[in-house]
Amino acid sequence: MTATSEPRLKITYATLRNDNEQLHANYDAGLAIARGELGGTHGIYIDGAWRPAAATFEKRSPIDGSLVGNFAAGTRKDVRDAIAAARAAAPGWAHTPYLERVAIMRRMADMISERQMELGALMAIEVGKNRLESLGDVEETADLIRYYCDQLQANDGFDRPMGNLGDPTVHTRSVLKPHGVWAVISPFNFPMALSGGPAGGALVAGNAVVYKPSSDAPLCGVKLAEIAHLAGLPHGVFNMVSGPGATVGAEMQENQGVDGLLFTGSYEIGFNGVFKTFSKVYPKPVVVEMGGKNPAIISQHADLEEAAEGVMRSAFGYGGQKCSACSRVYVQEPVYDSFLEALVAKTKGITIGDPTDRKVWLGPLVNAKAKAKYEAAIVEAKRDGRVLTGGEVLTGYGSDLYVAPTIVADLPADHRIWREELFVPVVAVTSVKSLDEAIERANDTIYGLTAGFFSDDHEEIERFKEAIEAGVIYINRRAGATTGAWPGIQPFGGWKASGTTGKASGGMYYVQQFMREQSQTLVD
Repeated sequence: MTATSEPRLKITYATLRNDNEQLHANYDAGLAIARGELGGTHGIYIDGAWRPAAATFEKRSPIDGSLVGNFAAGTRKDVRDAIAAARAAAPGWAHTPYLERVAIMRRMADMISERQMELGALMAIEVGKNRLESLGDVEETADLIRYYCDQLQANDGFDRPMGNLGDPTVHTRSVLKPHGVWAVISPFNFPMALSGGPAGGALVAGNAVVYKPSSDAPLCGVKLAEIAHLAGLPHGVFNMVSGPGATVGAEMQENQGVDGLLFTGSYEIGFNGVFKTFSKVYPKPVVVEMGGKNPAIISQHADLEEAAEGVMRSAFGYGGQKCSACSRVYVQEPVYDSFLEALVAKTKGITIGDPTDRKVWLGPLVNAKAKAKYEAAIVEAKRDGRVLTGGEVLTGYGSDLYVAPTIVADLPADHRIWREELFVPVVAVTSVKSLDEAIERANDTIYGLTAGFFSDDHEEIERFKEAIEAGVIYINRRAGATTGAWPGIQPFGGWKASGTTGKASGGMYYVQQFMREQSQTLVD
């Protein structure tokens, strides 16, 4: 369903504009559709059919506490049924000519784009993203699927002839084949892109998928399953089971019918709870995409207005609830005070409120757990440093989950706020004497996801590119110092504790993670 028949507007994180009247008219029409879909009861999707929920959990909007819907609390048996359906469907899907798989997946991507306004509005209501960020999330989902289709086609389905040492009777090929069944466990913060993206990569590669959406974003998961069904994916190829990680997620990790697993979430769960425990009988592929403690470095040769804008957008976009959020800033001493003044001014200018409102840039935190993390960090920031702006839970809004974006200075170098991923709108800032000191401190973390740098000095830029330990880097990026990757433009993946494979989503090497190589030699 589309909210308008007008040409669709291309929205990415780097091209977000709030002055396009047609965009907002389309969004408002989508919002009306979305509000009409709230409050229902939703089941799970297994083997091409919707199964009624035996037990449900409530999801309420962080915006105002209103009911989003009641969602199936899947059981271990539900997951086992989904895995059995996927195993039965996987061989047929794997043997479907890859161009036919691509055609179905492109149709799925187009359907996501066609419903962009409705899906973006549902996302805003469900997890508290502002309208432009939500629309970007939806369009990224479609573009991730399209890009993975492009990669499969560009590489002829990953079926390549090899050499024969001059013997014309020998014919050898290298063929990448799907593993079979992949489990995909997704987070709340990009509830479409970090669901449809990895699921799309696994599917286009020829695998069947069992998918668990975040319990903070179950309606996005339901909508993704609906679109997969409408796009014509064969029964059993895509299955969705919502519910708690302790049952649904645990069964996905423990069930030997799962051939590969992709998890996006925290380091604590991803490394200790998934990466270390998934393989039992023999090694199986596990892709774990985890967090970040992302630095920005501000040189004395930087455009400070540009740098302050980039840091503000990355530190406080979606309330810092992004693995790519900027949470540490190192500023050379000669420009430290001037940069802080600019950053504080821009932060104080942020509009806070209902994120479905076009005037609002920052909505609520996703849940009470996130609010508790914010409150704990603020207590420590006030005790051990200097809060320059923010540092309070806000009242007078639709719920108690609205908090002030916070800048803190003068924290000890070994303070927890410098080292732990908080996933809330708190950024720590300090001065440094040199670029080398800034890079050393930026790299002094277990994480290595994103990093930003602002300087007009070419030699400094080259030094940063050579020395920084991060999978995604941005230089002089006003649209976001450490955030805003896009499929086929900025592959997104982390080093060190931020990721397990070194292969980035939206990049040239991602789809291959869902496949394994077979060397085939035929002698005449």
